[in-house]
Amino acid sequence: MFYVSEIQNAAPEKYLTPLQEKVYQTLNKLQIPFERVDTDEAITMEDCTDINEKLNMKMVKTLFLCNRQQTSYYLFITVGDKPFRSKDFSTALNIARVSFAPAELMETVLGTKIGAATIFSCLLDTERKVHVVFDKAVLEEEWYGCSDGTTTGYMKVKTGDIYRKFLSFTKHMPSVIEV
Repeated sequence: MFYVSEIQNAAPEKYLTPLQEKVYQTLNKLQIPFERVDTDEAITMEDCTDINEKLNMKMVKTLFLCNRQQTSYYLFITVGDKPFRSKDFSTALNIARVSFAPAELMETVLGTKIGAATIFSCLLDTERKVHVVFDKAVLEEEWYGCSDGTTTGYMKVKTGDIYRKFLSFTKHMPSVIEV
């Protein structure tokens, strides 16, 4: 049985990563309310089923992509049950074909490991090398479900707070595409 804690409205007592600590400090600073749960390690969208049920929302799928030269980075946020097609993504942005970035790049650029890609990595991207791209369908949802930068902490935040308050704070100007 997959473990999902009771819902909490406060930061964890102990942080597992520097990014996780920064996430909760920033949400507090920006006065962005959230609900969160602690879980067993969740890596796949299938692992998120119980989390979605507990928090009464749908987890987004966050993909870290790059070009072949590994010089252009994209954080693509889409709905959890939508398959990813590199060709459609690249066509929508009018860019060369992209692929999944290697795990080492994820750790270096996003400060996370596989399964923990999150919009909150924008806090570490002070040079704004990562292009944030939203699937329009995500912005139509009231709630934004995502990792807190770990594979054992997941949260529910108003989508508008992520898109307007949080991304303004990090100075990332997102693109919105339909795929």
